[in-house]
Amino acid sequence: MALREHEISMLAKFLPANTAEEVIDYMHTYKIHLSIKKERRRILGDYRPAHHGKPHRISINGNLNAYHFLITFLHELAHLLTYLSHQGRVNPHGQEWKSVFKLLLKRFQDKKVFPKDIERALDQSMSNLAASTCSDPDLYKVLRQYDHKKDVFLVEQIAMGELFKTEKGQIFKMIEKRRTRFLCEEERTGKRYLFPSIYEVYKV
Repeated sequence: MALREHEISMLAKFLPANTAEEVIDYMHTYKIHLSIKKERRRILGDYRPAHHGKPHRISINGNLNAYHFLITFLHELAHLLTYLSHQGRVNPHGQEWKSVFKLLLKRFQDKKVFPKDIERALDQSMSNLAASTCSDPDLYKVLRQYDHKKDVFLVEQIAMGELFKTEKGQIFKMIEKRRTRFLCEEERTGKRYLFPSIYEVYKV
């Protein structure tokens, strides 16, 4: 009992109020090893099936806000449940996974865990769930409002002609918008690149 209370106390730091206990229940039921990772630019979380005596493994970036962390956990849990049902014989983000993910999300939506703006964005996203929240710009931008990052902007928030800096320190000038991406020119080389609208950058 003391171990369970410790688990709930530790995980509660990353999750919305009153959700840690249910997440722990999932972890115990399916024997999940959960790893909290430093920020990874390309992925928010991942799932690896149990094999050779090792348990199912889910990793999640620890810098996500509580709502984004929960949604990412449910995303990866849906992969686990889909794997158990189909043993890898279906597309990773196919209809089978989408159906499971929707059911998991609905359980927490019914408990009014999410603020109204996230709730609305999730309802809109449900019509065609993306492979990740980063693949759904509207949902990503709503979730991002609950982050605690300072001085971080989306590329779409940079004015035409304005300079910005990437995490790697490269400096670009905003040139023009092209449909869902933005054409930008690197100051040092003059080379031009297309950035997605929700790419995070810093103003110079």
